[in-house]
Amino acid sequence: MQLVFATHNNNKLKEVQLLLPNDIELLSLTDIGCTEEIPETAEDLEGNAILKAKFVTKNYGYPCFADDTGLLVDALNGAPGVYSARYAGEQKSSEDNITKLLEELKNSTNRNAHFKTVIALHINGQELLFQGIVEGEITHQRHGVGGFGYDPIFKPLGYEKTFAEFPIALKNKISHRGRAIQELLAYFKNR
Repeated sequence: MQLVFATHNNNKLKEVQLLLPNDIELLSLTDIGCTEEIPETAEDLEGNAILKAKFVTKNYGYPCFADDTGLLVDALNGAPGVYSARYAGEQKSSEDNITKLLEELKNSTNRNAHFKTVIALHINGQELLFQGIVEGEITHQRHGVGGFGYDPIFKPLGYEKTFAEFPIALKNKISHRGRAIQELLAYFKNR
């Protein structure tokens, strides 16, 4: 079965490909010829995931799933949240986003945060939502070179290293995206 993952982010694509069974051929937006940036204009993660999945199914005819992920920091009342990718501006620079977040938290003793991923699946006329959350804290400085986004400053609860220091297999097993993908896979397994 061919299934589109609505992303241009090769790091996300690689992570998800490792989790899917062999009978699902994962296609990216590039694979289907979608070069435009799909607007993310919703007020929440669920809405953005739905917008992206609907866009692909409507305009390209493929079953599709899309995710939206946010980092929600307690001391910042849930920011950056839905604006995580654009926290430091429209250039979507992970380095700039991390620098801004560390600066905003420099005097905060509350470093608690969580990542939340929402996946919207459009298939056979149905729309389904799946979710994954991982609790953790924001470190005081960057650690590790793996992963992407906020991984160098996010240490999941119960671990002494950041996501950027994890082997990809471990990150996939416990991360927010990994948990949401596991829910998606359970759906495919049980249909």
